[in-house]
Order: sequence, then structure tokens, then C-alpha cells
Amino acid sequence: MRITNPILPGFNPDPSIVRVGEDFYIATSTFEWYPGVQIHHSRDLKNWQLVTRPLNRAAQLDMRGDPDSGGVWAPCLTYSDGLFWLVYTDMKRRDGAWKDSHNYVVTAPAIEGPWSDPVWLNSSGFDPSMFHDEDGRKWVLNMIWNHNKTGGDRFGGIIIQEYSVAERRLVGPVRNIYRGTDHKLVEGPHLFRRDGFYYLLTAEGGTGYDHAVTMARSRELFGPYETDPAKHVLTAKDTDPDHLLQRAGHADIVETEAGELFMVHLCSRPLPETRAAVTGAGIHADDVRRSPLGRETAIQRLVWDAGEFPRLAHGGCAPATVIDGPDLPKAPVAPVPARRSFDGALPPEFQWLRTPHPDRLFSLTARPGALRLFGRESPGSQFEHALVARRQTHHRFAAETEIEMAPGDYQHFAGLIAWYGRNKFHYLAVTASDDGARVLTVYSCAADWPDARIDIPVAEVPVPGQGALKLGCDVDGAVLRFRYAQAGGDWTDMGVALDQSAISDEAGNGPGNNFTGAFIGICAHDTSGQGRPADFLSFTYEGQDG
Repeated sequence: MRITNPILPGFNPDPSIVRVGEDFYIATSTFEWYPGVQIHHSRDLKNWQLVTRPLNRAAQLDMRGDPDSGGVWAPCLTYSDGLFWLVYTDMKRRDGAWKDSHNYVVTAPAIEGPWSDPVWLNSSGFDPSMFHDEDGRKWVLNMIWNHNKTGGDRFGGIIIQEYSVAERRLVGPVRNIYRGTDHKLVEGPHLFRRDGFYYLLTAEGGTGYDHAVTMARSRELFGPYETDPAKHVLTAKDTDPDHLLQRAGHADIVETEAGELFMVHLCSRPLPETRAAVTGAGIHADDVRRSPLGRETAIQRLVWDAGEFPRLAHGGCAPATVIDGPDLPKAPVAPVPARRSFDGALPPEFQWLRTPHPDRLFSLTARPGALRLFGRESPGSQFEHALVARRQTHHRFAAETEIEMAPGDYQHFAGLIAWYGRNKFHYLAVTASDDGARVLTVYSCAADWPDARIDIPVAEVPVPGQGALKLGCDVDGAVLRFRYAQAGGDWTDMGVALDQSAISDEAGNGPGNNFTGAFIGICAHDTSGQGRPADFLSFTYEGQDG
């Protein structure tokens, strides 16, 4: 069996993997998207299906006010004592010298739950993980944030502290066991015990194009830890810019029942057209690579000889696009349907932003067969933003929705949106003109505008005052085009090509400051505060890569 990377396309970063019997589970970061933490399941390491998002109530997670690319960072999923253990960070502040990063643990007897209320662990840094030692003791590791350091590297090392199950808290001394290498920015720790050593897997170099996986080991839990002579087990930093998988790092390791070893890691696939100077459609001509799909999850086969550090089975340290899979039966999963109706349940691939109170944003019962969004705060809101969306998982795709709404004035607008964050979006909206007539307009917020202003690149398009409208978009790599149609009518292009490469990690402040990925979805806004609704009757997403 051959496996083609990535195994989890689209925004699925910071993978943590665990095997329980024949079942493999990967947990990935969800940042400001609710519910928190995606967990996928597989039996063959090739075919994966989303099975749960466990942080789904206010007692576990409330991200109202969290910044873009804040929220849930780098979960770690383990299994011990008949329970799944999930540790995670809720990042409340991520910019500047200080970080407010609160770390928690929840448990469940089964992956589907019920998941417990959280136990607070610490707030000293981020990327927490839990290690279950052979003697039954449990240890929590995380990077520690040192706000006194200067020069851009405030990553103070990897700390460890014991977790008391009985007391439901961390106990005993805090020890700094590893400060990383000269590649700097050491984070993402996972600890393994093998052949008489403790092996510490870390990420280094930041989450941009210098990202890397570094390993160290020690005979004793608290060190000293010796860095792998090869330094990096995995990195794409020295590969050709045309190599498909870039930004490889932040990894975890799993062993099959037969003893085969695999490493999962994040990566990105920059658009080919952003790797060279291009013209047209407003695309930047400065050879900046851009990855609208965000950081994805890939997998590599490992060789780990007794007493040695692990190595990629294909040699070197660059990620492979295609690998030899495990000696396991194929276990295909049903594909996600292209067309979704709203018949009482939100399709599982959809999420919303920040709030644990979705009834304030949308209803699946107010109008049977439709998803009713209540117009809330503006697209710049970090609190109540009525936006429901799914990940962009292809470089080329088409999306469509059908909307019914009667805008009262221009402060009420709703429609189809390509979204990365508050400063990066393209939005085809149904709204009203100054004189109250129903119109279509396009709002665009370019990622490199420091004041996050919106552009309105086309004139308002008059549409009938009542009845359903179809809204669509077509994305071809770095270019997005919107279209519309009256119910039963032909499609009409809105007449503008927008820069979809701006809806990416790298656009604006660069890949060290943006951590999610492009979404496509539906939204409603009412800046008058009246909460006027818009009804969405269906949503279609069709990937067209290859």
C-alpha cells in the first residue's frame, strides 16, 4: 500500500497520534475555530475520517475575545489506564513580549466521549504534552515562554513537571530539561521511552520555511539530553523551493501492532504560481510562497534501530510525497459529500468562530431545511461573528450556496465568504443600497493592508427584492472569481478576479504570525445590532485538483 501526502489536507496542523489496538487517532489544532480540536480516525494510516471535536461546551473552551490564530494550540492525545488524555493550550494573547497561554487536560473513556471538564495545568508556555512512564507516573511537558529574552527567541526550553491523578494538578519541582539547538525556537515536545533511553522529540526553527524536527535523548528522565548528531530528523528547509511539501515540522511518532514506525508532521503546499514572479489578478510579483491550504498533516515511514536515533526510511531528512504504508488491510472511508443540505444537523466538516454558544449565531430549527444565521457583529469581531465554514482542501475548487434574505438596509449583509481571518477575506454579500434596494456587492480585505480596510472592487449589482439567490465562487490556485444567479437562472460572473493567495498563512505578517488556513463558508452580519437573519438552503464544495 502506498500513501500520498498529505493525509489530512487543508488546515490540520500540529498532529498528535496515538494507537489503541487496531485504531489510530490524530488530534490537530483548531485555533479560534469551534468546537476545539479535530480528531481523525484510521485503521490503515492512509484513509482518515473526522470522528469528533471534543472541546464542545463552555466549561471546556470559551474563545470569545481570542485573537486570530489564538485559541487551541497543539493538542496532545494519549491513551493510558483505560482513558484518552487530551492536553491543549487556549492562547489568549499571542503578540508582543508576553503570552497568555493556559494549558488544560481532559479525559474520556472513548474517543467519542463523554469528555470531562478540564483540569488547569499551568500557563507558563504552550505546546503541552503528557508522558505516561512505565512506572505509572505521569508527566506534563511544555515549552516555557521567557519574556525577558530578546532577539526574537523567547523560547526558554522544554520543562517537565509531574501530574498527580489523585490531586488533579501538577506537583513537585519544575525542571527545564532541554533548551534546544542553535536552530532556536524549541517547542512541540513529545517524550518516548525506548531501548533504555528517554527520547525527546521537539520542533524548532519556527513554523515557517525553516521549520524542523529535532530529537535528543537521555538515560534519565530529567537529563542531561544529548542532541541527535544529525540534528534534524525531518525538515524541508534545505529542499528545492519546488519540492511539494514545505515547512515540515512539529511531529509525533506511532508504532503499529507489527512494530512498524511512522512519524506524522505538519507541512504546507505552496501554490506553484506564488513561487515565481507573476502578473494579473492583483497577485504579488515578489517570489513569496503562499499556502492557502494552511499547514496540513503528512506521514513518513521511520527506521529506528536499537540504541540509535530514528531516521526517515527513504533517507535524508526531507519529507517524501509518497511513502510505503504499513502492512495493514486497506480501510477506506466514505468521502465527504459535495452537496450539503441543512436538515437538522450541521455537517461535520463545518465549524464556527470562538463562541461556545452557537444558538446566538445560527439555528437549524427556526426554518426547517435551512440554516438560519443571525446577523451579529462585523467581520472584524473577535466575539460574536455569525460565520459557518469548512476548510479549503484543494488548490482548485468550486463552491455554491443558496440564500434567502431581505436586508433592511446596508448594515445588514450576508452571503458567501472565502475566509482566513479578520484581515484576510473575500466576501460576496447580499445587502441593500443607500435607497434600500436589494443588491449584491463584493467586500475584499487584502492581507497586506495594515489598517485592515475593505475594498469594494465592483459596483453594486441590483437583484430582485425577494426570492432566493445562488452565490458561487471558483478558485483556481491564486485566483478567485465570484458568480451569482437567480433561482433557476444562469450564472453571471461578478466581473472581478481576486487574489486567493492572500487568504494564506504567509500573506501579510508572514508564516510565523498566522497559523490557520483558508475556509469557504457562509456568514451574516448586522452592524445595527438588530440580529436580522439570513437563511441558507444548501452548500456545495467540489474539489477539482488533478
